Amino acid sequence: MATLTIDGKEYDTEQLSDAAREQLVNIQIVDEKLRTAQRDAAIMQTARNAYIQALQAELPKES
Repeated sequence: MATLTIDGKEYDTEQLSDAAREQLVNIQIVDEKLRTAQRDAAIMQTARNAYIQALQAELPKES
């Protein structure tokens, strides 16, 4: 039996209506997309930092 806790109250997912279970699936899909977006953002931030370092290496040196 899987349970879902919302606002401190537990619900048996097998007892949820079809519409409620559909919303739960939607939440799971969005959560996965958010995790993917967060991973992508971390990758892009790492790439940005590398580009900044490369740019700094190309800038004229102070004399």
